[in-house]
Amino acid sequence: MLRKKAEIMRKPEWLKLKIQGDKNTTDVESMVEGLNLHTVCHEANCPNKMECYSRRTATFMILGRNCTRNCTFCNVTRHTPDPVDLNEPENLAKAVQILGLKHAVVTSVTRDDLPDEGANQFAEVVRQCRKYNPETTIELLIPDMSGRKELMDIIYETRPDVLNHNVETIPAFYPKVRPAANFQRSLEVLRYAKECGLKTKSGLMVGFGETEEQVVEVFKALREVGCDMVTVGQYLQPTKFHIAVKEYVHPQQFDRYRDIAFKMGFLRVNSGPLVRSSYHAEAL
Repeated sequence: MLRKKAEIMRKPEWLKLKIQGDKNTTDVESMVEGLNLHTVCHEANCPNKMECYSRRTATFMILGRNCTRNCTFCNVTRHTPDPVDLNEPENLAKAVQILGLKHAVVTSVTRDDLPDEGANQFAEVVRQCRKYNPETTIELLIPDMSGRKELMDIIYETRPDVLNHNVETIPAFYPKVRPAANFQRSLEVLRYAKECGLKTKSGLMVGFGETEEQVVEVFKALREVGCDMVTVGQYLQPTKFHIAVKEYVHPQQFDRYRDIAFKMGFLRVNSGPLVRSSYHAEAL
């Protein structure tokens, strides 16, 4: 489906980065390519890519680079998905070892085309990471698995240290931002993870035109399902073919969201214009 062009709003000074690449950046890029891996840093055009690579860290994206959904905010491509790479879990574990990561974050494209939607690949990634890196904590940022608990069980039974699933935006904006997703279904992913005894995390973007009250309502919904950690960041329009930014939220408002979230009982909060779900995840 072709999207209409939307002009990209000019960024304020607080969103302009001047970080350049260095040897670490080159090393990470070469290693990722050499092991036939993907990072969400690159595929989603994350603004923090250079900073994270320079710190020799990255968020790995499994199950290929093509997604089966069509979220209007996301830069990950929607094409025919790649075959599942059975060498990917071990290669990813080797990458974690090479980088010396103390905390590894692994996400994926959504694979509605697969019978298990990629659940077994997530599980094997955890097993291989623990085999190669027994001291490394593991955070999984998973899709909604179409709400199928039998698929969540495959993942949850590996006991990741953090189970992350992003709600992304307020419920009212789902039809235009996440048309193939469902807010309540996402909450159930988190609720079930908490019922299984996992530490849970979620995140959302602002700048689509939501109000503070609507964001706080999302916080309330997350706390009601026992969510432990939350991240809040500015939506940045990847191209003219993605949904437009309505507002560049001021840094002071992000501070306010952080304070509100802590008062509501979240154990960890990361809120700022350039915050992404896995940004400085080791600190959470």
